[in-house]
This record gives sequence, C-alpha cells and structure tokens, in this order.
Amino acid sequence: MARVVVVGAGLGGLAAAARLAASGHGVTVVEQSDTVGGKLGRFARDGHVFDTGPSLVTLPQVYRDLFAATGGPLEDAVDLVRLDPAVAYRFADGTRLAMPGRPEAVPGALDDVLGAGAGAQWAALQARAADMWRISEGPFLRSPLRGAATLARLARNPADVAGIAPWQTLRGLGARHLRDPRLRTLLDRYATYSGSDPRRVPAVLASVSYVEQAFGSWYVRGGLHRLAEAVAARTTERGAVVRTGRAVRRVVVEGGRAAGVELADGETLRADVVVSGADAAALYRDLLPVDRRTRAVRGALRSATPSLSGFVLLLALSGRTPDLAHHTVLFPSDYDAEFDAVFGTGGSAGAPGPVPDPTVYVSAPDDPVLRPDEDSESWFVLVNAPRHDPDDGVDWTAGGLAERYADRVLDVMAARGLDVRDRVRWRVVRTPADLERETGSVGGSIYGTSSNGARAAFLRPGNASPVPGLFLVGGSAHPGGGLPLVALSAEIVATLVGPA
Repeated sequence: MARVVVVGAGLGGLAAAARLAASGHGVTVVEQSDTVGGKLGRFARDGHVFDTGPSLVTLPQVYRDLFAATGGPLEDAVDLVRLDPAVAYRFADGTRLAMPGRPEAVPGALDDVLGAGAGAQWAALQARAADMWRISEGPFLRSPLRGAATLARLARNPADVAGIAPWQTLRGLGARHLRDPRLRTLLDRYATYSGSDPRRVPAVLASVSYVEQAFGSWYVRGGLHRLAEAVAARTTERGAVVRTGRAVRRVVVEGGRAAGVELADGETLRADVVVSGADAAALYRDLLPVDRRTRAVRGALRSATPSLSGFVLLLALSGRTPDLAHHTVLFPSDYDAEFDAVFGTGGSAGAPGPVPDPTVYVSAPDDPVLRPDEDSESWFVLVNAPRHDPDDGVDWTAGGLAERYADRVLDVMAARGLDVRDRVRWRVVRTPADLERETGSVGGSIYGTSSNGARAAFLRPGNASPVPGLFLVGGSAHPGGGLPLVALSAEIVATLVGPA
C-alpha cells in the first residue's frame, strides 16, 4: 500500500483519489478551498443556487465507469437527466435553432430551420467526426501521453492519419463539409470546449461535437456540483481522507523523487506518491524546485498558448421566461472578432481585451432546487474572455472594469432578444481574476493551455511528471479539460500508479 497525497479536490483529483483508495492505497486529499469541486463550484444566496463551472455532462459513461470501479452505480449517487433540446441557438441573422438532444432528430431539425440539405451536410460531418473519435479515443484520450511514442502509435495506420487530418484546422474542416455559414458557426463553437480558437485548433476537435450528439447532454438534478459531492463521498467511503482549507506551499522532493507536500501552515505530509490536480503551470512554476528534469515541460508550457478564460454573471431574476431552454447560446455577427479579442490576434496592437460583442452562453436549469420560489430564475451567464494578466494583457481588477463589462453583457443580451435588465434582483460578477484566486489556475485560464496549433495536444503536460512519484490530473494535464477528460486523466493516473 502506497501513501498517496492528492493536491486539489477538483473533479480530477477526487476521481483519482477514489480510484486509488479503492485500489487499496492510503489516500489523503488536500484542498485550499473550504469546499470540494474546484472549477465545478456552487454559489447560493437568498434561495438562488448556481453552478459556477460546467453546466452539462457529456460522455456520462466515463463517470459510470468511475463509480462502477469504486463501489456502485452512478445513478445511485446522482439523478442524471438527458437534455432535449440540448441547446437553443440564436444566430445574428435572427435564426433560432433548438438542437435536438437525440441524434436521429438532428438532420430533420436542421432542414426545417436552415433549409433543405443542412441536415445532410451536418450528418456527413458527424460521420467524419465519429471516425476521428474512434481513431483517437483509445490511443490518445485513454492512454498516457508519451511524446513521439504517442505520435507513432497514432500514425501506424495511414488511413487513421488521413482520418485525423492533423494538418487541417477545425475551421478548415467546416469549410470543406458545411456550406451554410450558420452550421460553420456551430462547429466553430466546439473549439471553445478546450478554450481555443477554431482557426488554429486541429480538426480532430470535431469529435467533441460527435460525442455531445451521440452520447447526449446531461444535467444533474439539483445542480452539477452534486456530481463533485458524490465523487467526494465515494472517495471517503473507500477510506480516503479529504482535508479542505489546506493550501499546499510546495511538493517535497527528496532523493530525486516526490516525497510528500508541505502545507502553507508548515505541516508536512509524507507520501510515496503525489498526485497534483493543481493547474500544471502553477505546479511547475510555484510548487516544484527548479530541476533540469522539468526544464522541457516548463519550456513547453511557456511555448503553448494559454486557454481562454470566462467572464460570468450570476443573475437572480424575478419572473419566468417563456419557452427558455436549459442552455441558450446567442451568437454575434462577427465570431472571428471574438477570438481576436480573447487571444490578442486582431487590431493594430494585437493586445487582448474584453470582447465588445461576445457570444453569450446562458444556463438556466428549470430546477426547483435552484430557485427560491416559482416566480424566479437563477441564470449562469458566461462570455469568453481573455485571462487575467495585469502585466501584458487585461487587468480584470482595474477599477470599474468588471461592473462596466457586466452592464455591456446585459445590453448585448437585450439586443439579441433576451432582455432581463428590469428583472434582476441582484447579480454577482466573477472575472478571470476571481477564477485565478479561487482555483489557482494561472490567469484564470479555464483549461490551462489551449489546443491552438497542430502540436498543442503534445505540449500539454503528461500525467507522469519527469519527477518520479509525481503525477498530474485535471484539465490542465493530458488529455485536457472538460468533465469527461478530467475523469479520464484520473483513470490514466490510477493505472500508472497501479494497485496496492
């Protein structure tokens, strides 16, 4: 039995802790916050309750596997509800599309709204995306990242290389398969699932659209934070200890390997294995001593483009909105201008800044648990935003910026037909600076590094660090961010550590 310390009680860390404890290891989880969940957070006030991170579960089989491997069915722990429609889209030209939650209904819905042939275009692209998923799932998403060896494994079959098309971007794939510009906008959106730019992200990100469509979009009744609570409960049921309010000062390295962690209060927890769910950039910058073995990883992190962040409004509203879907996306007329602003690739200066005319994502679950009464709603509103970078970007703590931009987002929503300005009981504004402070993610980058560039996935830190005994889980490590992938990172690490 190994002594294991897990740094961070985000979903990746908790999933790893549950698997390792179920395998017979002695596991302690330390979390800087007073609550578990990491970016899968929760905010409550005056009877209004909000998820403050992910708003849906895709690929729920990953969590069914986690719960089955650690003691019991997922459905015994949380109540999963399949969303239909999955998302309601509103385009700049006024078109409204309720995307069905069942794949067999999608082509017909697209033909009805976008015109004859739109369904066939999307179906052809989804067939290609399904191939991409089949090719990449096992050798990449469910396996450790091993640099050139991973590339070689993916390249064994020339037909698979052609299927993945590593030389093609997501934008290029859309241009090839989709004639309707609104369909191309839909596809572009999936780049943001990894905090990236569709003009630079590899075409294989189309597989995300396939996964969402084929396996469904799901909600956890009572809020997605209940999933984090359920994984934490499973972790302690298997014998692990979860200690909140315990920030880590450094990873202890002795004899050339990880030997535990030192907490901010000076306490040292000795361990045979350390699993870090902290942001990878913060881990290599702040928690580890400078070491020649980590030089390459630190260099790769400096070379990679950080992922986008998010600007959030939590809106406590009076009244009810007729025919409001669980998820609504309001697209701008110029999607490229949004990515230029977030990543600092547009304009003469090329500096990032708040997006003047952003895509707006509204999550408004029709769940009585999340509102104080039947004449109210609790909305989570998100727009893509550049990360917090006072020295060379946007200082989200600058006086008045957050409140001014919050007003701007509400005005944009009103202009696109979703005006709630006179219904706001109160609002809470959460900026990338808040995300950085609360979760330790550098600059508030939601996914660590982006997937911008053909080699970006291979620049992401691997699950086995160059320091023996130190492993990485979570959205900033391989295979990436999002609820399914952080659980897969935990599965990979549990396999690397092995049974007791």
